[in-house]
Amino acid sequence: MINEKLLRPNSIVVVGASNNIAKPGGKIIKNLLDNHFAGDLFAINPNESKIQGIPAFPDVAELPEVDLAILAIPAKYCLQTITDLAEQNNTKAFIIISAGFGETNEAGKELEQQIVKVVEEHDACLIGPNCIGVMTPWHASVFTTPIPELTSEGCDFISGSGATAVFIMESGIPKGLRFASVFSVGNSAQTGVEDVLPYLDEHYVDGESPRVKLLYIENINDPDKLLYHATSLIKKGCKIAAIKAGSSSAGSRAASSHTGALTSSDAAVEALFRKAGIVRCYGREELTTVASVFMCKELQGEKLAIITHAGGPGVMLTDALEDGGLKIPEIADSEAKTALLQKLFPGSSVENPIDFLATGTAEQLGHIIDACENDFDVDGMAVIFGSPGLFPIGDVYDVLSEKMKVCKKPIYPILPSIINVKDDVAHFLSRGNVNFPDEVLLGRALTKVMNTPQPVAEREDSQGIDPEAVKAVIAGTKNGYQPPEVIHKLFDLAGIPRVKEMVAKSESEAVLAAMNIGFPVVMKVVGPVHKTEVGGVILNVRNVTQVRKEFHHLFQIEGTEGILIAQMAAGTELFLGATYEETFGHVVLCGMGGIYVEVMKDVASGLAPLTHSEARSMVTSLKSYKILKGFRKQAGVNIDKYLDIIVRLSWLLRFATEIKEIDINPLLGNEQEIMAVDARIRIEH
Repeated sequence: MINEKLLRPNSIVVVGASNNIAKPGGKIIKNLLDNHFAGDLFAINPNESKIQGIPAFPDVAELPEVDLAILAIPAKYCLQTITDLAEQNNTKAFIIISAGFGETNEAGKELEQQIVKVVEEHDACLIGPNCIGVMTPWHASVFTTPIPELTSEGCDFISGSGATAVFIMESGIPKGLRFASVFSVGNSAQTGVEDVLPYLDEHYVDGESPRVKLLYIENINDPDKLLYHATSLIKKGCKIAAIKAGSSSAGSRAASSHTGALTSSDAAVEALFRKAGIVRCYGREELTTVASVFMCKELQGEKLAIITHAGGPGVMLTDALEDGGLKIPEIADSEAKTALLQKLFPGSSVENPIDFLATGTAEQLGHIIDACENDFDVDGMAVIFGSPGLFPIGDVYDVLSEKMKVCKKPIYPILPSIINVKDDVAHFLSRGNVNFPDEVLLGRALTKVMNTPQPVAEREDSQGIDPEAVKAVIAGTKNGYQPPEVIHKLFDLAGIPRVKEMVAKSESEAVLAAMNIGFPVVMKVVGPVHKTEVGGVILNVRNVTQVRKEFHHLFQIEGTEGILIAQMAAGTELFLGATYEETFGHVVLCGMGGIYVEVMKDVASGLAPLTHSEARSMVTSLKSYKILKGFRKQAGVNIDKYLDIIVRLSWLLRFATEIKEIDINPLLGNEQEIMAVDARIRIEH
């Protein structure tokens, strides 16, 4: 739990302090001194009376009361030291830099738990162990560099890895990205990412607190807590970007359905982030580029003007933006366009990209930005301006900096010459600006930000599904894959449309079922999980004679318990399924069926229960969405009915956590209706 003694201590003691700044205990003292910690600073070292000019004590017994203790000593001494500090010195915040705990073995894990017990008995806060420390505007309690100048206009950054925190800061600082606080939680024995974020949420003050949050996460122990507070912060106007590392191994596990094979803990993370409105990133450069986008004014539309004096970067940026769904519209003929062209050198182009040549001046850049701001039908601007190193271009960057402040539309500066005119770039950054040295990284980051849905405003109702009726059906089942009659009952309760089906265990029952349903019909074996792989599906059965023949043929397949006679349906193949992931709940997947799910793996994920807006966001994110809408004279499907089925399935799952895996493949759809044709449900009580 985060407390004020951790964030704003009046006194700090470094246990294991050293005069050797190449050691963690020495570098922490140096960082605290160099960054002007204003409170009382003490050191514990039995062999020194002073450490870097501050008082040193042989042990904690001689210390006065102290708010925050930073431990840089072997793991085996930490428990007793923390006990003594908590009991004798009223210490309420601890940072354990040391390694050798739960990351090494079970004994280390047990030691962590003993320390946490002591900390919580004294209503204190613990960061670590196995971390680099914490930085706030009051103190830089880390043994690493760089240490950025902390400002409330920067971003709060929480990392599960100390080394990664360093590397992310080293990626962001050269771009002009600023930081407000840095929390390295290490092993998260007591306080993890899911604990720091709630504190930032509950203490958020609009107009004062940092509005950008960055997360590097290796383990999500409490998804509901993360979801709740991330959603709360974003609804307050914050922006959150996160890397979730270490979740790919689960994807290789064997599964008996398409859904099981496609769903993993990584899909659960993707669904969680989408539900919360978190922009998901996969690397340091992407994370810090997205964060820099957050630091600019918000893009309110999808049309961008590219202003450049170099053709190639403009083309590459155009490709990256349009690949992500943004538009680079042609500037329509107008008096404003003609007037602008007259202010530029001959050979300049006022199309889009707007190219004002390598000889373009600061004054010309100002004219172009003014035209984009006031006259042209665009929602934002990207300005590319570098240098071959012939002369300073500080005046250009001065104009750009000023326009970024006064224009209502966002301006994204792309200043690639970080060596040739590094002094001019440094001056530009010193004025509180960010820089995007690589135009393609900017393009991808900006489209990722624009394509991340906002958190759901309000949860919808349960679509009229009776939870008690669902639970009654589930209570009457056995573990394993369910027979058709159970699937039928659950689908009917959820309002999921399905083809007419009947199970026959004799030839006469099969004939009667086919005649009741109406020809043509489909005949499928009941029993084997993978029907098509054993030749257990016969399509387009058109008469009684064929029903009799195929019944005897199918019943010879090993494991067959009956024959399903089903209505023959036609349309576009759709896919819908879900699996139950521990701690996350049900992860719902949707997409087109057939090769799109089997080979292309074109699916979108969401966490149950879903709203219609979430379902729509999932469907529109599919690569195959254009086909679903209808493409090149090929009829599409009824998108609204597909969304309704997705939402209804998610609420069915909400009331039936015993369903561990469900696979509806295919749903067959056309412009009028969508029906479930085949389904598997696995239940574990």
